[in-house]
Amino acid sequence: MRLLPSLAIYFVIWWLCLFVVLPFGANSQHETGDVTPGTDASAPVRLYVLRRIVATSALAAIIFGCVYLYFGVYGKTLEDLIW
Repeated sequence: MRLLPSLAIYFVIWWLCLFVVLPFGANSQHETGDVTPGTDASAPVRLYVLRRIVATSALAAIIFGCVYLYFGVYGKTLEDLIW
């Protein structure tokens, strides 16, 4: 696999993984009982952005490694995914 298409595939996988990782460990202000005046009760108490970026990058790297192994190393195509 060439570099630019590989980076594009990793970028798309990373964004998909971000939406998977975001809800884990998020506690709303309503759940904790500490609602800050002027904010919505469903707003998260703390985001832990760096932790989510690291988890997203690790998950995306694992998935991209599987994609690279399947298409780059084994030379399979999309038609090979169909039974």
